[in-house]
Amino acid sequence: MTASLWTVAAAAAASLWWLLLALPWLPWGTRERLDPEEVAGCSLDDITVLIPARNEAATIGRTLAGLSGQGSGLRTVVIDDDSTDGTAAAARASGLPNLTVLHGAPLPPGWTGKLWALEQGRRGVDTPLVLLLDADIALAPGTLGALRNRLRADGLQMVSLMAAPGLQGLWERLLMPAFIYFFKLLYPFRLANSPSRFVAAAAGGCVLLETAWLQRIGGFATIRGRIIDDCALAAAIKSHGGRTWIGLTHAARMVREHDFRTIWNMVARTAFTQLRYSTVLLLLCSAALILAFAVPPAALAASAGSARALAAAAILGMWLSYLPTLRFYGRSPLWGLALPVVGVLYLAMTWTSALRYWRGDRSRWKDRTYLRVPAGGGPHTRR
Repeated sequence: MTASLWTVAAAAAASLWWLLLALPWLPWGTRERLDPEEVAGCSLDDITVLIPARNEAATIGRTLAGLSGQGSGLRTVVIDDDSTDGTAAAARASGLPNLTVLHGAPLPPGWTGKLWALEQGRRGVDTPLVLLLDADIALAPGTLGALRNRLRADGLQMVSLMAAPGLQGLWERLLMPAFIYFFKLLYPFRLANSPSRFVAAAAGGCVLLETAWLQRIGGFATIRGRIIDDCALAAAIKSHGGRTWIGLTHAARMVREHDFRTIWNMVARTAFTQLRYSTVLLLLCSAALILAFAVPPAALAASAGSARALAAAAILGMWLSYLPTLRFYGRSPLWGLALPVVGVLYLAMTWTSALRYWRGDRSRWKDRTYLRVPAGGGPHTRR
């Protein structure tokens, strides 16, 4: 590239990052958060917890142990989704009071596994509130009471928490804070928490909602084939006039360790779905990510003068936008210098998602592959 082209590219990248910082809804911020509250004498007999579990013997015990410290009267239903690793036995061994282990029926056509498991559990719920909890998330004492208080105090119908990653290994430390950062850019929490129906978001690992509203939207059958089921559920609640809220927390934590392959497949599972399986959107997304993450360090290394100054401004804007996320999770600001590499890796994960779709696989997760089907059809699966 000539010096003038580097200058134009670096200027575009810098403009992109500083425009992001100036957005009034602060998509990079961390103000939307929730902390646990005092639980002394807390009664939770108005809540039923639904936990879909497929081959979660290694994590279900810690998840159920987290529920034991929430309060009294809590009802819990673990839906064993055709596990082969002793998940049901591990759940029963927890000794959690008021626990029911439900053996799930075979997955019918048109459903994703998690939503089918939740629908089976929903049919037996008779409490005013229901908590949807992933089998690999542990709650700190007081979390559920705080969620209920937020829902009632703000007149909401659904609240959810973005569980904090464990950050044990190198790949978790490098990629997981960025996963949440990118999610917030795609679904700005401040906009999602507003009455507007144009932005709806939820974190499916920990969701508390009013049972009556779940019934009002038609249960999980309404979204039975959706891959990004949490945001689809929030959109369904909002479309019926409800209010939702999503926030960050340290009180809900992922107990599963994520290696490089696990994180790659987690992103590839939904990335092309977020782009509506559109090749045009994929190309536009690729161009934007290359401009945002690849151009600034390349221009800094390959150019001089004004192009290099603009590239440095772009990198500074990038780092500033990531800094609140790093601080929230207790990471050194130096991790922000790796964001260009992380951005390129996430672009590669997105292309992996698209390539799998073009080969016929709509999504892969939990030893299930959801096949690409014609428009209007639900997801077919193969093991």
